[in-house]
Amino acid sequence: MEKEKKRVAGISVLAAIFLTGFKLIIGLLTGSLGILSEALHSGLDLVAAVITYFSVRISDRPADKKHHFGHGKIENFSALIETILLIITCVWIIYEAVNRLSSGKTHIEVNVWSYIVVITSIVVDISRSRALYKVARKFNSQALEADALHFSTDIWSSAVVLVGLLCANFGLYAADSIAALGVAVIVLGVSYQLGKRAINVLLDGSPVTLSDEITSLIQSIPEVNHFHDLKIRVAGADTFVNITIHVDAALNINEAHAISHKVEEVICKNIKRCQVQIHYEPEEN
Repeated sequence: MEKEKKRVAGISVLAAIFLTGFKLIIGLLTGSLGILSEALHSGLDLVAAVITYFSVRISDRPADKKHHFGHGKIENFSALIETILLIITCVWIIYEAVNRLSSGKTHIEVNVWSYIVVITSIVVDISRSRALYKVARKFNSQALEADALHFSTDIWSSAVVLVGLLCANFGLYAADSIAALGVAVIVLGVSYQLGKRAINVLLDGSPVTLSDEITSLIQSIPEVNHFHDLKIRVAGADTFVNITIHVDAALNINEAHAISHKVEEVICKNIKRCQVQIHYEPEEN
């Protein structure tokens, strides 16, 4: 498992290095703000990819004396850092685009390399996002999912830049700066969703959908009369569940334990990488 996660994260680092360098060179040669904003975006994606690579190496380490719940939250912390990097990108893009539009200095040189770099970026981004999403879903990795989100965002932002270049080719040079603003809007939207999720996990917020799913699973077990104090915390790919169930008071301790074990099995069967702690009490008449 760890090897596959490290491999897909490592390839993403190499892809980000290639795209950042390619966009930066063409952006400087053409003066295109759209391409330069994409180069900065890819540069921060490179930093994010490196963070993801190291976070997946650490996150699967088992629990120890200092980290009783394992090291999974390093993935959520890396996602928060990626959010901050994306916001920094947006601030620079918006500032530069507004400055160019207000000053009227929007002229850029558009050549065949302008189109090659953007189209190449789209092809690479589609390939990387698909690979990352596939492994992220397979291993429930939020760090890889965040990285996939970065590459997916690049697809749309590159498409916006491509439209700006096409317009600039017909003399509508302001379209390049407007396209850069479009990139910023897309990145801000992604940043909000990514940051909100990362902060929620770091603060041990309980995912509503997950809570509803576990509640439904427990209610499907007839031996459980009712339950309370359901508590869920997520750390990276791991989910930790605490629950108190009430069983028939006439049952002996072995029978009550068997029911609690059944509850644990049902939850773990449906929730990947889940650890369940159950306290059982006799049902009072």
